[in-house]
Amino acid sequence: MTDATITHTVGPEHTARAVGSGDLDVLGTPVLLAWLEEATCAALDLDDSRTSVGSRVEVRHLAASPVGATITATATVTARDGRMVTFDVAAHDRHGTLVGHGQVRRIIVDRERFLGRLPQP
Repeated sequence: MTDATITHTVGPEHTARAVGSGDLDVLGTPVLLAWLEEATCAALDLDDSRTSVGSRVEVRHLAASPVGATITATATVTARDGRMVTFDVAAHDRHGTLVGHGQVRRIIVDRERFLGRLPQP
């Protein structure tokens, strides 16, 4: 496990209007959260038999980001308790403005065992 950083450019498909979380053409909160979670996944160096699932998210979306903005999301491991890993997460735009921050918890699971427990549709 290590810290990780990912970068995305806000496109029309990332806006609140596009993802149904509002009617403005700015970065939608669900997309911001997805990018922060992407950074947490990148921070976990797991073999192919394991993966992680989100278990708790607490994120504050602080600043609007227009289409074309570059957003950098970072995840820093702050704790590990057995299979549970806790991350501090933050997103900044290219000007250094804090777009959002919070904490994400993920649980490391055996991929096949996890999928094998899913109910059949």
